[in-house]
Amino acid sequence: MNRIEIAPKFNHIAIQTDDVDSTIRWYGDFLGATVEWKLDTFSPLTLERLPGIRELVELKAGEVRFHVFDRIDHSRSGPTPLDYQFQHLGLEVGEASHLVELRERWLRVRESNEEIRWNREEPPSEIVVDPDGMQSLYVLDPNGLEIEFIYFPKAKA
Repeated sequence: MNRIEIAPKFNHIAIQTDDVDSTIRWYGDFLGATVEWKLDTFSPLTLERLPGIRELVELKAGEVRFHVFDRIDHSRSGPTPLDYQFQHLGLEVGEASHLVELRERWLRVRESNEEIRWNREEPPSEIVVDPDGMQSLYVLDPNGLEIEFIYFPKAKA
């Protein structure tokens, strides 16, 4: 029996929110994300999988796509830390200095944009460095979703 090789490629992460506009604004202000397209009519399969969906917007920042959507009667009570969920999204940056810039940018966006509604008030982490030199910065989006920005040092020749 021949085995078919499958090499998945990352396409998007879906973000369920109760404030699409605020989420779009934050990803735009923080990562420079742009709106690629919007939907407000859905297939029967989508309506079955996501009851109450009203709007879906694709944002793009670099090569990363975010599908932001809302649902009628969103509970606003997110999963507990022990529930099954994607715990965070890891995005790699090309330079260590990008982590410093992202941390400063997060703080500027948080201070300067009162139109963004925040579900959690936690500031970004400090930049942490592990024993082999990998550096990480953890931030929360307005929905309380955690994003880890990672810098991997170049191998020494």
